[in-house]
Amino acid sequence: MPRRVAIVTDSTACLPPQLTEKLGVTVAQIQVRIGDFVDDEVRVPVPKLVDALRDQLDVTTAPPDPGAFFWSYADAAASGASAIVSLHVSTGLSQTVEAARQAAAQSAVPVHVVDTQTCGMSLGYAVVAAATVAAAGGDVNRVMSAAQHTVRRSSELLYVDTLEYLQRGGRIGRAAALLGSALSMKPLLTVTDGRIAPLDKVLGAERAMRKLVDIAVKRAGQEPVDIAVEHFDAAERAETVLEQLRAKLPNVRRFLVTQVSSAIGAHVGPGALGVTVSPV
Repeated sequence: MPRRVAIVTDSTACLPPQLTEKLGVTVAQIQVRIGDFVDDEVRVPVPKLVDALRDQLDVTTAPPDPGAFFWSYADAAASGASAIVSLHVSTGLSQTVEAARQAAAQSAVPVHVVDTQTCGMSLGYAVVAAATVAAAGGDVNRVMSAAQHTVRRSSELLYVDTLEYLQRGGRIGRAAALLGSALSMKPLLTVTDGRIAPLDKVLGAERAMRKLVDIAVKRAGQEPVDIAVEHFDAAERAETVLEQLRAKLPNVRRFLVTQVSSAIGAHVGPGALGVTVSPV
């Protein structure tokens, strides 16, 4: 029997495809442009994007076309959904919410578009929470409440090798980029009020990784949490951080390691690593 509430999100949620398929979540793809080449980010090979960034080619991202959302909503309605909850990356980082709202205005069933004010697996875990409630027969209010509760309690922590790519894409100011590059300082960042914000700076990558783990452990505290380690072209670094978190966090319901979406990777650059702490 079709679910009453369908869930739609965008690819910055960084959810593995097997998980979105299992949950019945529809994912609209952010667009990535490298020079004259443009495609859905899921079809942009990571090595191609990494090479483009390192070669300082023109790399930009764009939200899904409103038409992609329209057909996602139409498919959900045709499958029997009586309402749709559409959860998306912060408007401080992307215009994806605006594209979703344009499509929602033309939908045959009510669409509740939510600016989650975050990205990455903080968005991803909110989508999981919403889809879980929807699958259990929850109405729109319960589904949205579950998502918003998860977002409010989640922390998105981010390490980047350099602030160059965030500054190049307009996600962080030039002064912050200069500060982060001084004296081999490695920046730790977070998402606050829907925007990338400084968290700390540490001398050297290894120390920065340890500091990232320490902050994540402190944010988790003693309560049950979900943990995600997200990386862009930094699989070994992600596994090292995961091992450290496993050793220090005994009360974790779910660990997940995933490569961030190419759209996020285009802004954080190769070597970036994130940790999401999401209290259950």
